[in-house]
Amino acid sequence: MQRINKNVVLAILTAASSLFLLFQLYYFKYYIAGKNGPGLSNLKGILSLQETMQWRAVKKFTSLVNSYKVPVFVVDSVLLKIIAKDLERLKSTPYVLSECRYFCEHRDVTTFGLQDSLWESKENFLRAAERMGFQWQKYDGRDPRIEGIEDLSGTKIPLHYIFKMAAHTIHLVLFYERSGNYLWHGPLRLRQKMDKKFVPFRKLQFGRYAGAYNRPELILVTADQFKIWIPKDPSLFLQEIPHSKFLECRYKEARAFFQLYPDDYSVEAIEFRMQAKRLLHLAVVTLKSLGINFWLSSGTCLGWYRQCNIIPYSKDVDLGIFAHDYTPDIVPAFEKAGLHLKHKFGKVEDSLELSFIEENHVKLDIFFFYEEEKYMWNGGTQAKSGKKFKYLFPKFTLCWTEFEEIKIQVPCETLQYLEANYGKNWDVPVKDWDWKSSPPNVQPNGMWPVDEFYDVIQIY
Repeated sequence: MQRINKNVVLAILTAASSLFLLFQLYYFKYYIAGKNGPGLSNLKGILSLQETMQWRAVKKFTSLVNSYKVPVFVVDSVLLKIIAKDLERLKSTPYVLSECRYFCEHRDVTTFGLQDSLWESKENFLRAAERMGFQWQKYDGRDPRIEGIEDLSGTKIPLHYIFKMAAHTIHLVLFYERSGNYLWHGPLRLRQKMDKKFVPFRKLQFGRYAGAYNRPELILVTADQFKIWIPKDPSLFLQEIPHSKFLECRYKEARAFFQLYPDDYSVEAIEFRMQAKRLLHLAVVTLKSLGINFWLSSGTCLGWYRQCNIIPYSKDVDLGIFAHDYTPDIVPAFEKAGLHLKHKFGKVEDSLELSFIEENHVKLDIFFFYEEEKYMWNGGTQAKSGKKFKYLFPKFTLCWTEFEEIKIQVPCETLQYLEANYGKNWDVPVKDWDWKSSPPNVQPNGMWPVDEFYDVIQIY
């Protein structure tokens, strides 16, 4: 029997394999695509299994959430940046057929958000996810909405879900409504017994810290052949992400503080706190209407951090504003809101300070902060002499918190901020406080020229 040439056999098998592959491509393009519409056949990203992994996982996930009417929305910053550029086209064109633009690029993670109160049939949803081929893990955390100085319940709520299909990860961040009319999500924390190799956690960028967001208005668009909810203004949501870090009030430490220094429940203290809370709400509404960034400063910041409350003997409300955010509209806006300008010290470029008073004689002090190369500072002025003072702070960034049922900002580096202003013993109450000499960060800053007194020392 004639011996078969191995090279000939190999060539025949190679040719047969190539013909079979070409037949599959032809069949897929002209039969499958024709049967199912122009979807996959027109997608630019259908080049390899690896490149379509994200598209397939997201397709199944959105199919699942749509069938269970779970209104997840895109919070993925990478996707939102692309979507923001194409927003008008997405709103006007139901299908983008020429290319797979959003979900076919190779990315390991796609991140969605969901308001927890809108998620019904949670257990049924999770079982359906398993049947679809998803593996998932849940990440719990303490529920801050039911905690207080009197109740450190430690009740757990789900904060994050991770869904995995093949090599792609779907990160679902749960948002909760807080009393300040905003949405909050908790931090993503791995517990000791959790599988740390379940997904590449270092690539989950959204939600590493607790965050606070304005409630976004959502719109439904169609991208890469399936419908997704997105923030109506993706650019605005993207601006919030890097500044969303949230700090919870320290109820455990506040309880310990009040065990050492019992709270003041006198009629005068209760009345002042009510008035100060009302004044703080008014200040927040007024400054937000002007688009001005601000934060709790001085004694009001100390009260939040030390005792989760307004200090009853402080007799005022203190806010900080960066000097570059000053606008002449501040004074008329507060006067329109019912406050009267008590004094204006300094000038915009140097030691500016505004003080307002309301009808119940509770004072609102606004300190303007200036940034130098190595530190920040705000100024003070002694009206009688024209002496200037300077209060130095280490550089700080701003985080959100909830205080007196308000979403408001505080210095992220709160401890360093307070130690600069009140020293290492900031946690010990001091009722006799001299603003010119008591703060450890105060230093002389010269004198205002006499010919400028009229402009820099205005008392009403």
